[in-house]
Amino acid sequence: MEKTANGKKSGRILDFIERVGNRLPHPYILFLRLCLILAVISLLCSMGGVSVINPTTGDPVVANSLLSRDGFIWLLKNLLSNFQSFAPLGLVLAMQMAIGFAERVGLLTTAMRKAILGVPLWALTGTVLFLGINGSIASEASIIVVPSLAAAAFESVGMHPIAGLLAGYAATNAGFTACIIIAGTDVLLSGVTETAAQLIDPAIQVNATCNWYFMIASVFLLTIVGVFVNKHFIVPRLGEYRSPNADAVADQEITEIQGKALRNAGIFTILYILAFAVMVIPANGILRGEDGSILNGPFIAGLVPVLIIFFILVGVVYGVTAGTIKQSSDVPNLMAQALDGMTSYIVLVFVIAQFINMFSYTNLGMIIAVKSADALKAAGFTGIPLMLFFILLCCVVNLFMTSGSGKWYIFAPILVPMMMMMGYSPAFAQIIYRIGDSTTNAITPIYPYIPIAIGMAKAYDKDFGMGSLISMMLPYSVAFLLVWIVQLIVWVVFSLPLGPGVGVFL
Repeated sequence: MEKTANGKKSGRILDFIERVGNRLPHPYILFLRLCLILAVISLLCSMGGVSVINPTTGDPVVANSLLSRDGFIWLLKNLLSNFQSFAPLGLVLAMQMAIGFAERVGLLTTAMRKAILGVPLWALTGTVLFLGINGSIASEASIIVVPSLAAAAFESVGMHPIAGLLAGYAATNAGFTACIIIAGTDVLLSGVTETAAQLIDPAIQVNATCNWYFMIASVFLLTIVGVFVNKHFIVPRLGEYRSPNADAVADQEITEIQGKALRNAGIFTILYILAFAVMVIPANGILRGEDGSILNGPFIAGLVPVLIIFFILVGVVYGVTAGTIKQSSDVPNLMAQALDGMTSYIVLVFVIAQFINMFSYTNLGMIIAVKSADALKAAGFTGIPLMLFFILLCCVVNLFMTSGSGKWYIFAPILVPMMMMMGYSPAFAQIIYRIGDSTTNAITPIYPYIPIAIGMAKAYDKDFGMGSLISMMLPYSVAFLLVWIVQLIVWVVFSLPLGPGVGVFL
């Protein structure tokens, strides 16, 4: 890399991607154009009679045209509901309100200054990546929480906040499927895998823990690789950063009242955790599922609201003690201030929601996935070439169809039986899919959280755009993919267990 005048280091390929990406029109205009292109493609596919058979139900799936009477009526009926039912919108606004409130009362700044004082760069980056990769415990809420906290943490110690933001975003997206404990993703995918496996062996069972050992190892491997990428690719490209109040941040010690407020917030956090532990840990806990399990219970389903309530309440405890909250009306006022700047995101979501739902209406996502899987089957690949080809196929399909569970419903009935007939376990087929599905999340242009990441970054660099994000996510995606492939090959060669009582081979 060569150093530029502003202290940044350049790389020809990444610079090219960044320049091209940042020359794209405003995301709102971009998605409008994508909607028009999709409409034309849907018309051509419909006229051409493009269709596939749903491998799960056996029903025919035909391409629906948006430029037809039915398509026009569908759009009129669903224009508002597409926007209102866009799940990430409520999640983003609620989490931003809660986390922003905790930040504005001073809790997050004080806590991070206390926690990371004297921590070296590699350790701070590693902590961000480790927490982000395990963020799937909190579902997609981690995609908002971790990058924003990481940016603030990096800035508070004089490091480039966007470097922290990008590390958090890469971890929560490209590393989403890995986790040191069993998460909702494991439960969801294993259920689909079991159904597909029973097409070959009706008596077979696939447990949520079937990939556990592999994913535990993945967390630590991805964290190490992520630290390397951040140090050698991201930080040099970003160059030097000087916060407007860098001297104040560097010199300011935590005051006595801040220390007391932080102590009270810590006590509240312990009590909050204990309260939920009482409702979750006992066998008859009220937040366990009807079958007595935690994973299928209301605690996991309601984990995001649990986090939202926590950030608000702990912020109140800190703010009242520190004096940043003087009267009850300060609480809603600070929450409202936390949502400043979100209006542009809301406007953008309107057109993104239309595009995603239009894409679903046309059935093109399923058609692309099924035809790709059929091509894989017809190619007759076996062994490691099959694994690599399918991983790359999932990476590509993920650029057009972002729902992980939706793709697995399509791929599982093809991949799982195919792998079983070659002597591989259903759990191993699931691992192959999870790797391909996870690594390209961070560079998928239609991903609904990309505008949020760009908006966060613009707070520190007004010129930061989609090209900047994708060009800086690409090293993470490639590195995570390569290390996962190597890990997969090692597991196959040495026939290591994927989870408790589950191996690579049947």
